[in-house]
Amino acid sequence: MDEKQRYDAGMQVRRAVLGDTHVNRSLEKLTPFNEEFQEMITRHAWGDIWTRPGLPRHTRSLITIAMLIGMNREGELRLHLKAAKNNGVTREELKELIMQSAIYCGIPAANATFHLAEELWDEVGVESLNKS
Repeated sequence: MDEKQRYDAGMQVRRAVLGDTHVNRSLEKLTPFNEEFQEMITRHAWGDIWTRPGLPRHTRSLITIAMLIGMNREGELRLHLKAAKNNGVTREELKELIMQSAIYCGIPAANATFHLAEELWDEVGVESLNKS
């Protein structure tokens, strides 16, 4: 696969995962300063990694969220929490991931993520868990 094909494949996945609105907004903000970076992440993050056949997008989404919790990267975490809906991640799965992150990443990181996830998932309309 050449660089153009990798970019095109990456852009297709990037749009499927993050949504056209987010991607279009990112592309509208291209400048000579950030253009090469945006092309690089489309080619490599989305075109090299997210297109690999070894893991489904659902699993990649959960892994990405877990790593972002551990690194305390709220901006990217916010983005990938919203995108998880597009990859079929459920609230129950997200809850379990955050519970596990409390042990491996720390209670404050998990607590912040629970608050952020509830806010974002209510906003994008992911079904709530039954409270029985």
